[in-house]
Amino acid sequence: MLNSKLAFGIDRILNEDNLKRKLLGKRIGFVGHPASVTAKLDHSLDALMALQDFGIKAAFGPQHGMRGEKQDNMMESEDYLDPVHKIPVYSLYGKVRRPTDSMLRGLDVILIDLQDVGCRIYTFLTTLLYILEECSKKGVAVWVLDRPNPAGRPVEGSLLEQGWESFVGAGPLPMRHGLTLGEASLWFKKHYKLDIDLNVVKILGYDPTQAPGFGWPVFDRSWVNPSPNAATLSMARCYAGTVMIEGTHLSEGRGTTRPLEMGGAPQLDMTEVTRLMKEMAPQWLKGCTIRTCYFEPTFHKHQGRLCNGMQIHVDDPSYDHTHFRPYRLIALWFKAIRSLYPNYELWRHFPYEYEQERLAIDLINGGSDLRLWVDNQSASVESFETRLARDEKFWIDDRKDCLLYP
Repeated sequence: MLNSKLAFGIDRILNEDNLKRKLLGKRIGFVGHPASVTAKLDHSLDALMALQDFGIKAAFGPQHGMRGEKQDNMMESEDYLDPVHKIPVYSLYGKVRRPTDSMLRGLDVILIDLQDVGCRIYTFLTTLLYILEECSKKGVAVWVLDRPNPAGRPVEGSLLEQGWESFVGAGPLPMRHGLTLGEASLWFKKHYKLDIDLNVVKILGYDPTQAPGFGWPVFDRSWVNPSPNAATLSMARCYAGTVMIEGTHLSEGRGTTRPLEMGGAPQLDMTEVTRLMKEMAPQWLKGCTIRTCYFEPTFHKHQGRLCNGMQIHVDDPSYDHTHFRPYRLIALWFKAIRSLYPNYELWRHFPYEYEQERLAIDLINGGSDLRLWVDNQSASVESFETRLARDEKFWIDDRKDCLLYP
């Protein structure tokens, strides 16, 4: 039975007359993806189109598409006419990344209903910023129909450095920012001083610190993949660390049934690597269980080759939401691999999100500090911890006035 006290932003729009009245007569654009679903698991676009006198005139799909059809980075979606609703569906991951003047022309308000995973690099966050920026120029209002952050409130990682902004780095946030998308929209408005009519439709009955979900209401809502490789709550918990594997020649588990919960490569002794990790910084491995394993990707890096790797388990009694630090864990994993295999070609040299010049790991991390720390054999765990702790404290203070939930 659904928790009657819990209501996501989309469900409030559908069920609360006072909210619907504010939108009646408006020409509306809708931004969604496969996880844009109601409490009954109907797609939000279908549910809104079924409302009488509700003026949805266009829809927008982010990376991976409105229906989630695109598997990997740099796989673009095309604009198309929705075959059922007969409205244009514009791609914000195709010829353009921002809504154009022609896409926004004739619209009064944009409804954004995107499930995020609480990580700076997840591109729905950047799409949110781009929509806010373009709508502020055109006088189009934005309503964010808020959804939970499955990674919860914890903060981790260094702040993105000035000059490293990109489609996977919307601004000076840490890797794990601890905000819902609605809260992030408030921070963007404040930080970039956007002149915009912004309304966040809050989640009712949501406590991001509540066990056992610690961000995701596990017994009240099904998990629906917001992107093809965001298959589980465990992935969302690990992602602020495991996404950095995309910047290496190691496999992040794409082509397996547990992508972004594991990593590995051929010809690596992961038992030795994890042993060294426990020697170097056991405090960075708390809150989870690490299991060495073998896997063979069916596509992507090391396709068809047996990889020795590790899986991060965050769905058993060992999981401690407060102490689990995926960013530090993966940084330590890189450091241990570099120490044991100094000649291993760790850093990826092929394009990532259309970047041709800068290394993918630096683009993902939002600066070169992680890579330089890993490659410097004399750089200590303590020195990197000091850097991270400083940035994390700054962010916790900076985000305070944007928090909407306990």
